[in-house]
Amino acid sequence: MKQMTAKEVEALLKHDKSLNIVDVREVDEVAAGKIPGAVHIPLGLLEFRMQELDKSKEYIMVCRSGGRSGRACQLLDSHGYNIINMAGGMLAWEGPTE
Repeated sequence: MKQMTAKEVEALLKHDKSLNIVDVREVDEVAAGKIPGAVHIPLGLLEFRMQELDKSKEYIMVCRSGGRSGRACQLLDSHGYNIINMAGGMLAWEGPTE
């Protein structure tokens, strides 16, 4: 599974790199703040909503610490999606939130 650190993701966002970020945390966790522009799909709903994602794009998966996003990566990878896990999750995120 490909991984990227929170610092690497933040650096790409600062350089106006268009990223596809999917936050798989629960509603109450996302309400406390998410990476600007991230799409929220709770892990429990990902299997039912994965058709909303485009297989031709690369997605960075995010959760609180990296565990749930790792499971999301395994699920999506098994269905042919191009996925990167943000290691450390939002606990490691020091960039802006919305």
